[in-house]
Amino acid sequence: MQNPNELIKIPDTKKIRVIIDTDAACEADDPFAIAQALMSPKLIVKGILAEHFREPDSTKRSYEEVCTVLDAMDVDVPVFMGQSGPLETDNSVSPAAQFIIDEANRQSDDKPLYILCQGAITNVAMALRTSPQIKDKIIIVWIGTHGIQNIGKPVPFREFNAGNDVQAANEVLQSDAPIWLVPSDVYTTISVTLAELKVKVEPYGKIGKHLYQNMIDYNLSDRAGWTQGESWSLGDSPAISIAINPGCGKFIEAPAPYINDDTSSAEKSGAPKIRIYTSVDSRFILEDFFAKLKLFFG
Repeated sequence: MQNPNELIKIPDTKKIRVIIDTDAACEADDPFAIAQALMSPKLIVKGILAEHFREPDSTKRSYEEVCTVLDAMDVDVPVFMGQSGPLETDNSVSPAAQFIIDEANRQSDDKPLYILCQGAITNVAMALRTSPQIKDKIIIVWIGTHGIQNIGKPVPFREFNAGNDVQAANEVLQSDAPIWLVPSDVYTTISVTLAELKVKVEPYGKIGKHLYQNMIDYNLSDRAGWTQGESWSLGDSPAISIAINPGCGKFIEAPAPYINDDTSSAEKSGAPKIRIYTSVDSRFILEDFFAKLKLFFG
């Protein structure tokens, strides 16, 4: 990949340090978000953390998919193995959790470290459990939960990211760390069609072919019975775009929800206030990705 800083020039003062936390092998949208982050000159990607998705060896599979994306883009970024499963099954401090702690403590110029979370939030929870003081040095952007819109109501579906480690979700949400939450009714709005991806993604380099074929393979698998057939939601991409431009959506400040075992949200007395996005600009998110892919791999 060509150097993004050579093709898109922005002031160094606008750049931010980020860590990507991803269950990359779980579905087909995480790799799109990873690629977008790596093509964005504002984001200094310090490392990528493999996240579990509550299946045996899922952390290892996520790690391997991250490496596949990096190879397809010809990019060298450190990759770290995360917790092997939910907090209830793995109380060790993984290399991923330790990297969060180390990088947060490497803070410079009073700039926070952004952690862009695209799956269960177990690695972040372990980092905060091990070193609570880093909460003042990070901003957590998380794709997860049903937010606060359906408090007291039945959930439309089990929210995948929170559901893969409810304990971790609640530890992070109640940690008093700065959190920018993108709930299910928002992240599901980033809709694309397979035809669109065929035209706008597949032709562009090894990474374009991988992203498209990975999507097709998953869509044809037994695991994709919940999809609509020829469309998809790139639900992890808002984590990247919000880091690029926090104003690419509307948000409110509200008490963090408490997540029940069925992933429904409840009110919790004394909960810290967090930022909760109520909408994001899908045009901004998707067109930025398509333009960068064509620019760097066209």
